[in-house]
Amino acid sequence: MEIPTFACNTLSQIHLNITKTPHRHPLKPLHLQTFTPIKLSLHQTHRVTTDDGSEGQKFKWVEIGPNITQPQNQEISKLPFKMSKRCKALMKQIICFNPSQKSQSESELWGLLDAWVKVMKPRRADWLVVLKEMSKSEHPLLFEVIKFAFLEESFEANTRDYTKLIDNYAKKNQLQGAENIVQDMKIRGFTCDQVTLTVLIHMYSKAGNLNRAEETFEEIKLLGLPLDKRSYGSMIMAYIRAGMNERGESVLREMEAQEMYAGTEIYKALLRAYSTAGDINGAQRVFDSIQFAGIAPDTRICALLMNAYMVAGDSEGVRSVFVNLRSAGLEPNDKCVTIMLSVYEKENKLNMALELLMDLERDGIMVGEEASEVLAKWFRRLGVVKEVELVLREYANREYSEPAL
Repeated sequence: MEIPTFACNTLSQIHLNITKTPHRHPLKPLHLQTFTPIKLSLHQTHRVTTDDGSEGQKFKWVEIGPNITQPQNQEISKLPFKMSKRCKALMKQIICFNPSQKSQSESELWGLLDAWVKVMKPRRADWLVVLKEMSKSEHPLLFEVIKFAFLEESFEANTRDYTKLIDNYAKKNQLQGAENIVQDMKIRGFTCDQVTLTVLIHMYSKAGNLNRAEETFEEIKLLGLPLDKRSYGSMIMAYIRAGMNERGESVLREMEAQEMYAGTEIYKALLRAYSTAGDINGAQRVFDSIQFAGIAPDTRICALLMNAYMVAGDSEGVRSVFVNLRSAGLEPNDKCVTIMLSVYEKENKLNMALELLMDLERDGIMVGEEASEVLAKWFRRLGVVKEVELVLREYANREYSEPAL
């Protein structure tokens, strides 16, 4: 008589501020990005006397010559065919940029960009094309070019541009750079709107700076600006990361009172925090809120609730959640099965564990890797590997000997 696949295999499975321009923009400098110098002179320079009697550098635009390296030529060949000659001319210069000294790299780059502006007279669209191409290739001079562009009238910088720049700094976890850009915004007469402040909350939240996140969150309220799902969500995550689950839940309730509901991942994060702490009441409240928000619980959400009961030592609660998820027509994942087996192991209920395994086999649900490891350790500890195999065979024979209805 054939033994079910599960019965034969169960044991084997259990295995980006703005720098100060020397001639016109008194703004604070940033640290330079590093880059690899290349051997090529891109522009000619000579000393000139300005109207105020001081000396400065004058840069003459020089087209790229034939003496470029193979890697440079390959990068140039990758430039979009439809890119305008104006933009392509600057991209070639940037690709082949070679400062005479590292300490002069910023002034020489800005001299190059200044020459391009005077000769080519770019519009905002041209700047955006260049910046997009540099961003796509992750060019190390991207932030330096952006800093220059933000000072140029032709770029027509607006609040949203600053917000995107702050967000780029935030994604690189460069908080000081982002804060410098905020200060530059204010110096140039721009105000931080709700979107900009939300980006800052998200940045501080990810960095674990709860105080600054709270200050920015309160600033939005004091300015009378509307709070959206991302603002609330970022603040909730800040409290979760700080281990202040109840404060995070309080913000969640504030959202719900306005008939605004967080995204699934925010609910899961709060549920996970309560689950890890074994806080049954908190976990159950969040689980109920998930359903109230119109989100259908999946097996991952159910597994988090089961884990909360397991950590709290409430085995009946674990079983109740498991039965409910099966009754709802959900297929338990490996984590759900693992939690159930862990509960049975703790209670030394081997027969109930075997019955669970046979029920899963009958429904076509295979035991996953994590659950198999729990079984293997349990069986080895008991020294009953052979006995379990016999029991599984008996269960299998009983299943196959019962007449079909």
